[in-house]
Amino acid sequence: MAIKFGTSGWRAIIADEFTFANVCRVTQAICRNLRTSDTPADAALVVSYDTRFLGEKFAEQCVNEVSARGFRAIFCDHATPTPTISHTIRDRCAAGGINFTASHNPPEYNGMKFSTADGAPALPEVTKQVEQFIGEIPDAGGRSNVAADADRIEAYDPRPAYMNDLAQKIRFDVIARAGGRYAYDPLWGTGRGYLDQVLRDHGLEVETIHDWRDVLFGGRAPEPDDHHLDELRAAMKRRNCVLGLATDGDSDRFGVIDADGTFITPNHLIALLFDYLAESRGWTGGVARSVATSHLVDRVAEARGLPVYETPVGFKFIGELINEDKIILGGEESAGLSIRGHYPEKDGILACLLAAEAVAARGASLNEQLAELYQRVGRLEAGRIGVRLTPEVQAALAEKLKQEPTEIGGRRIARANRMDGVKFIFADGSWLLLRPSGTEPLVRIYAETESTQDLEVLLEQGRKYLLD
Repeated sequence: MAIKFGTSGWRAIIADEFTFANVCRVTQAICRNLRTSDTPADAALVVSYDTRFLGEKFAEQCVNEVSARGFRAIFCDHATPTPTISHTIRDRCAAGGINFTASHNPPEYNGMKFSTADGAPALPEVTKQVEQFIGEIPDAGGRSNVAADADRIEAYDPRPAYMNDLAQKIRFDVIARAGGRYAYDPLWGTGRGYLDQVLRDHGLEVETIHDWRDVLFGGRAPEPDDHHLDELRAAMKRRNCVLGLATDGDSDRFGVIDADGTFITPNHLIALLFDYLAESRGWTGGVARSVATSHLVDRVAEARGLPVYETPVGFKFIGELINEDKIILGGEESAGLSIRGHYPEKDGILACLLAAEAVAARGASLNEQLAELYQRVGRLEAGRIGVRLTPEVQAALAEKLKQEPTEIGGRRIARANRMDGVKFIFADGSWLLLRPSGTEPLVRIYAETESTQDLEVLLEQGRKYLLD
C-alpha cells in the first residue's frame, strides 16, 4: 500500500490504513531520512499525540522504533498541541518531531505529522523522500518486534516552557487590566489546560466547556468552525463573556466568537490581527497568505506600505517566511496563523490570545474593529464550497484547468494565477480559485468579492464553469 503525505502529514482511517504496522514503516522511513541528512548520532526526536483513539499507543510504538534506531526519544507525557511540539523541537534542539494527530479531521482518522529541526512541517522535498523510503520497507502485517532502548527514552512535560514562551509574545498585562470573562471550547482536544490555564495564570476568569477526553469528539470533527460552536455561544451568554475562543483537536487552528455571538471568520481575523500587530508592535515587514486566503490583508498591507507574500496552500510555505523573518504575520483561510518571532507552524492558541489582546488594547469589540478597518480599506467577503466530481468530470479536469477563458459569468478575467490550482483574478478585483483535492474526487472552489450576495453568485458561477 502506498502511503502519501498531504499538506500536513499522512492521515488515514484507524484500523484501515492507519495501523501499527504502517506506523512502524513511516517511523522507520523518517529515521532513515534523518540519517541521510547529516543528523548527529545522538540526535533526539520529539514524539507526541492528540486525544484520538489509541493515540498514545501508536506514539509508544513510534518511540520504541525511534529509540531502537539510535535516536533519543523525547516523549511528551500528555496529549500535546501541535504548536507546543514545534516549540519543544526548537527548545530542546531536536532533529525533528513526530506528532500523532489528524488535526480537525473526523474521529475515525489519525495521522502522523513530521516536523523538521526548525519546528516547521516537513517540506515536500523531504516528505517525497520519506514516501520513497516507505515504499522500500516491506509491510510486516503487524507491530514491529524491535527492542526499545529505555535509556534513550525521556518522558517530558512540554507545557511549562511553551507557556513561558507565550508570556514573552502576548501582552497579558493589557488583557488583565481590561478584565472580563472568557469562554473556551477545546473541542475535547489538546488545548485543555493550555489556553484556558494561561489566561487563568494571568488573573482572567475562563469558562471551559468540553474539558475532558472524548475520542469521538462529540460525534463530529473537532473543527472550530461556526456551525460547531453553538455550545460555546451558550456559555458566553450564560457568563456574559468578552470573547468565545476555540481550538481544534491539535490546537493549531482557531475559532473566535465576538461578544455579540458573531463568528469572526479566519479571513477577517487574520487581516485584523495583521493590522493590530503592525500598529501595536511597530513592526515593519510583510504579510504572508496562501493563494486561497482573503486579499483583505493585501489592502491592509497596501495602506501601511508593507509587502505581501503569496504562497501555495500548506502552512509549511508560510513557515519558511517566518524563519526568514520576512513577515509580521502569516495566515491561511483554514484558520492557521503564526507571527514574527514565533514558530513556523500554525498556533491556534496564539491566535486566540492575540484576539483577546486586540480587544483589550483597543477597547473595542472585534466587530467594531472590523467596521473601522473597512472604513479605511474597504470590505471584502470570502467563502468556499466543495464540488464532488463524477468520473467523467474528473477525467476531463486536468484539461479544464489548463483553459484560458477571457471571462466567467460575464466577469472579465484580468489574469490567471496557477501557483496552486487555478485562480482567476477579475478586472473588478474579485477572484475565483479552483483547487483540486489531492486525496479525493473533489474540487474546492474559493471566491472573494465585496458583498455576501455577490459572493454566493460568484461561487455558483465557479461551480458552473467547472462542470460545464
